[in-house]
Amino acid sequence: MIDLAVNVRHQPMPAWLAGPLRDSLGDLAAYPDHRKATAAVAGRHRRDHDEVLLTAGAAQAFVLIAQALRAARRPVVVHPQFTEPEAALRNAGHTVDRVLLREADGFRLDPALVPDDADLVLVGNPTNPTSVLHPAGDIAALARPGRVLVVDEAFADTTFRPGHDGEPESLAERRDLPGLIVLRSLTKTWGLAGLRIGYALGPADLLARLAAAQPLWAVSTPALAAAIACASPAAVAAEREIAAELARERAHLVAALAGVPDVTVPGDPAAAFVTLRVPGADQVRLELRKRGYAVRRGDTFPGLGADWLRIAVRDTATTDAFVATLMDVLKERQ
Repeated sequence: MIDLAVNVRHQPMPAWLAGPLRDSLGDLAAYPDHRKATAAVAGRHRRDHDEVLLTAGAAQAFVLIAQALRAARRPVVVHPQFTEPEAALRNAGHTVDRVLLREADGFRLDPALVPDDADLVLVGNPTNPTSVLHPAGDIAALARPGRVLVVDEAFADTTFRPGHDGEPESLAERRDLPGLIVLRSLTKTWGLAGLRIGYALGPADLLARLAAAQPLWAVSTPALAAAIACASPAAVAAEREIAAELARERAHLVAALAGVPDVTVPGDPAAAFVTLRVPGADQVRLELRKRGYAVRRGDTFPGLGADWLRIAVRDTATTDAFVATLMDVLKERQ
């Protein structure tokens, strides 16, 4: 099947990444040493070493936060959102409140919706599955003393804005906001989902609490090699080029979907995927599957429902073939 459900980029691994990964296999007899990788990530984001915690993917960071911050009185998750943060909190015994953003607002964050007494807030930027990139100022407005603000930036490296050198709206280098933890992933752009490598950025004292909940040697030697390689200036430059091309491919997908009757794409998609609303999406998804296309169901995301699908951005030829198939499916349902 053509996979439009998973948001991992499907391209050959560049030599500057494949080489270090291959070489790392010769070091597997020794226990992993994270110091060089931590220094590389810290250098990329202009952070001190103790403001970086390497993790086995961003998903592990959600578990560490849930375990280390058990004293949180009112955790709040902003939805629609990746479901793992709330699952990790509930599995750790937390009672979780939800803030549901509205399609009518383009699923854009309104900081006033978050309760004042929330002492642990989790929000994605750009948000999975809506692909909305919230303004950094709106996210920053949620930070305050006595609150831990967790921003999931797993897809920040897929965002692009003409005239902007870096990742638009990212808070990864902000050190002035109290209680801010930014989570990052290296698995999307570089196709490393099976390697499990991500990291948290934040105040040293807060990350030390997360580290205390982390298993020993949680990040493997090959994953550490990937972290070093992906933090290099050459890697960051390549990442920006990929994000620019992705922006063009995303615009093509959004424009094509605009011509499909009964399909609505809310807001302004900014990441490696697009969420759309179409009546009877649950059945549409199954019909697409029969025709060789896998798309992500939307009804498992709080705040969406049975009429939603998430589509990964691919090359224009794949997009054109998919949209033509989607139109055929919808015509047959009329």
